[in-house]
Parts: sequence; structure tokens; C-alpha cells
Amino acid sequence: MFNSMAGYVLARLRFRGRSAVFGAIVAVLAVPSVVLLIPKFLVLNQFGMYDTYAAMIILLLADASGVFIMKQFFESVPLSVEEAARIDGAGPLRTFWSVVLPMSKPALITMTILAFQGSWNELPHYIVSRQDPALNTLTTGVASLVSGELGQGNQFPLKLAAALLMTVPVAIVYFVFSKRFTRGTYEGVDK
Repeated sequence: MFNSMAGYVLARLRFRGRSAVFGAIVAVLAVPSVVLLIPKFLVLNQFGMYDTYAAMIILLLADASGVFIMKQFFESVPLSVEEAARIDGAGPLRTFWSVVLPMSKPALITMTILAFQGSWNELPHYIVSRQDPALNTLTTGVASLVSGELGQGNQFPLKLAAALLMTVPVAIVYFVFSKRFTRGTYEGVDK
């Protein structure tokens, strides 16, 4: 949701500093995510969110790649559609919510798949944002298992079972949304 709103604002609304904001987003894309781990930790600690569920969730709500993808998609939407909505009396928020967002189903489904897969497999962020074992995720648990922290010897069956557990939800989300994605793409071509 946040990616689509930010992408729409950058694609359609004219304001001072718009190109600077977009340049900053592209710059964040160019920076390796490992470089951002210490600033993430410092920000979470400064706001008193370290070792909470909020710290694990808030920083994953929006990302630069999602904003970039949605901005590029919204720029492909014809301006005539939005102008027709404005003639009918719709403001920018109504135009976005009722006209442009329903047209962007393929991009939203793509972002849903990518965001779910990215947050599901996220390990460095969860290591930086919490220390309490009660806040462990499946990803951190599997990392502990693979590193030998949870036992001794070769536990290949256990490791394979953990890998299967991590793969199944991502595969389910992909297969559920991929049908809608291809259907939305073909509907867009037919129109």
C-alpha cells in the first residue's frame, strides 16, 4: 500500500523536490542492503523500538524497489483516464483509489509476491532489530539450526524439513497470485 501511494505521488503529482526524492530512492537501490544494517539499528535504538515487534515490521512496510516499480507502472497509465476522473469531480486521492489503483492489479500482485518473499526470507533485518529469543522468526530459527547452535552433528533431515517449511508458504503465495497476475496481464492486453 505504501509503495503504491508513494509511486503514484512521484509519478503524477508535481511538487518541489520530486526529482530529488526519486533520485534518493534510486540511490538507496544502488546501496547494498548490508551497508544499511548499522543505520537501521541506530534508528531503531534511537526511537526506542529495538527488540519489539514494531521494529521487525515497520522498516519492512515500504522499500525503494517497490516505490520504483509502482512509479514506473503509474507512468504507463494514460493521463486521459485520470483527466476523465478529474472532469467528473474526483480529486487526486479519489482518482488514485477508484481509478488508477484498480488498473494496477498486475503491478500490485507482483509487489505482493516480491514483498512477501522478501520479508519472509529476511534474515539480516531480523538479526539487527531484535535480541529477545521470544521474537525469533522461522528464518532466524533455521539460521540457528544450520549454524549448529541448536544441536550437534549432522542433522540433515531436520535441516531439510526446516527448509521445506520455509519454502511452502512462499510457493503457495506465488501460485495463488500468479494466476491472478497472468489473468490481469491478459485482461490489460485485451482492452
